[in-house]
Amino acid sequence: MNNYVIYLVPAFGVLGLIVMAIKSAWITRQDAGEENMRELAGHIADGAMAFLKAEWRVLGIFALITAVLLAYSGTVHQIGGREIHSHWLIAIAFLIGAVFSATAGFIGMKVATKANVRTTQAARTSLRQALKVSFTGGTVMGVGVASLAILGLGSLFILFLAIFAGLGANQIKTAIEVLTGFSLGAESIALFSRVGGGIYTKAADVGADLVGKVEAGIPEDDVRNPATIADNVGDNVGDVAGMGADLFGSYVATILATMVLGQEITVKDNFGGLSPILLPMIVCGLGLVFSIVGTFLVRISKDSDSVQKALNLGNWGSIILTVIAAYIAVVLILPNGTITLRSISFTKMDVFWAIVVGNAVGAIMSIVTEYFTAMGKGPVNSIVQQSSTGHATNIIAGLAVGMKSTVIPIITLAAGIMASYYFAGLYGVAIAAAGMMATTAMQLAIDAFGPIADNAGGIAEMSQLPAEVRERTDKLDAVGNTTAATGKGFAIASAALTALALFAAFVGIAGIDRIDIYKANVLAGLFIGGMIPFIFSALCIQAVGRAAMDMVNEVRRQFREIPGIMEYKAKPEYEKCVAISTKASIREMMLPGAIALVTPVIVGFIFGPEVLGGLLAGVTVSGVLMGMFQSNAGGAWDNAKKSFESGVEINGEMYYKKSEPHKASVTGDTVGDPFKDTSGPSMNILIKLMSIVSLIIAPYIYGIGQ
Repeated sequence: MNNYVIYLVPAFGVLGLIVMAIKSAWITRQDAGEENMRELAGHIADGAMAFLKAEWRVLGIFALITAVLLAYSGTVHQIGGREIHSHWLIAIAFLIGAVFSATAGFIGMKVATKANVRTTQAARTSLRQALKVSFTGGTVMGVGVASLAILGLGSLFILFLAIFAGLGANQIKTAIEVLTGFSLGAESIALFSRVGGGIYTKAADVGADLVGKVEAGIPEDDVRNPATIADNVGDNVGDVAGMGADLFGSYVATILATMVLGQEITVKDNFGGLSPILLPMIVCGLGLVFSIVGTFLVRISKDSDSVQKALNLGNWGSIILTVIAAYIAVVLILPNGTITLRSISFTKMDVFWAIVVGNAVGAIMSIVTEYFTAMGKGPVNSIVQQSSTGHATNIIAGLAVGMKSTVIPIITLAAGIMASYYFAGLYGVAIAAAGMMATTAMQLAIDAFGPIADNAGGIAEMSQLPAEVRERTDKLDAVGNTTAATGKGFAIASAALTALALFAAFVGIAGIDRIDIYKANVLAGLFIGGMIPFIFSALCIQAVGRAAMDMVNEVRRQFREIPGIMEYKAKPEYEKCVAISTKASIREMMLPGAIALVTPVIVGFIFGPEVLGGLLAGVTVSGVLMGMFQSNAGGAWDNAKKSFESGVEINGEMYYKKSEPHKASVTGDTVGDPFKDTSGPSMNILIKLMSIVSLIIAPYIYGIGQ
């Protein structure tokens, strides 16, 4: 066995962390502007850290309780006269996954709260410099998340292989079984972080919009708006920290799903039979390296250049380089001849073509999502036009755009599943997802720069900087809205492929060969599964609504009871709005999270693996559709509102901010906020988390219900 190749995996992670540290230091050295700007940025950073501390206290208790429960499940292995308790190792892996997931979110939040004010200051010079600072901030987060995932997976896998070396043929299987704890920890924290952060940011955003913009007639980020600090804090805890934990969990689950299926393949290679397991980690490690290379392509020379084109160049550059590197990795790692998994035979070139399919699916998903959510495109323009006849027609148009936006992505996803399966069976589907997620560092960098630019615009508005500064940050923010939407489309596509791979692994471990929907109980499970994304979304949206009501009442109270706010003679009580969002998000995130974790356990132990399989199928199909619909509708509503900021023509007449159509677009954006930033992006975590929980309990529900 070539013992050295496996060490490349954590080495990629270490390399990424070094790059992250260098870029983070560069951000710190940039000018943070005048004292007023630094003070506002300090309030935002303090609010974000206060939220994370409150969230971590709750999640720390959850993680410890879950680890204890995991420690009492599992298997005792006799190795060389010693007893090795795999359940304790699963519990430890779970805690490490949880800590790494939280750390990924923390890294993103920390750099974002540094980069925001520095982007504002850079925007006083040029759009070029503002893009450089904000995108570098996003790069720190993207590279940090991918590096932690690769480092954690690679290091733990090496450690567990060493621990279970005495098991012989069962060494690899047991090591991967224990490694599922790492993914469970990552996805569990990701779900709570995404839901909690989403509730926080949208409660503040809705309060700032409805009272500040619509009722008081002042800008959302006006220093007189009591909810403005909470709103800007929300951009960091929801769109940055929550998103970082989200993508960390997705990245880990995708690689793990491929490893689980890879360990079923018996091959003669130079790596002790590890080549199908090593391949997804190596491909994703190479993707991290070429994502870093791609970040150097994101640049513009003057303010008139297209920011979107610069981001697309970096994105496509990293994807193309990663595909080329993946070809080399497949040729060098996989053996010649036929590879077989569950009676499906394929070659190493078939595996490469499956990787190409995964990248093609991701690219098409991004292009289609950009079309449905970008300013100036037909779908967003249709919402703008229908805003002229009022709030209701704006809502109708946005809902229609969101529903229509699912058609091409679902067809693309279905074709991708069929094509990747054709090339390499279920392993092909899994490696396609891994290939798609390989450039996560670049995808996340593009995604994370948007909230940084949004914060930068808020600081510019609150600091009353010249109009051209806000114009530059608004250009970045508008592109950021689109990239955020494409990132969510990318994530939900990878979730569907990953869930299918996890589902295939679950079927094998649970001892069932098919899911028979002719059975009444299995069909019932399918329907229950289809319902779960709806009740999950409803709870998330309700939570935003309740928290937003509290926020609206508080903002109204301050306008009413604190004289001089509107005349700049008195300072609003920002901290009270921050406290409302913090308490509401911590309180409301628990029930949706519990549904995802507990439902598979209840169904699996009462009705057995086949009914649980039906449940997972229903959750996956319904969740993918709900995720796409909500994220795209919300993104389109948001950019329809932003279109009015530069002026739009409706029936030959120009409309701008504070016009009646603009007010209708604000209402649509308010409805879309919890869609695109709370419930929509949580769907991909819901799908994968339920699949991972099912995979972990599969050995213990073997034979139930048969």
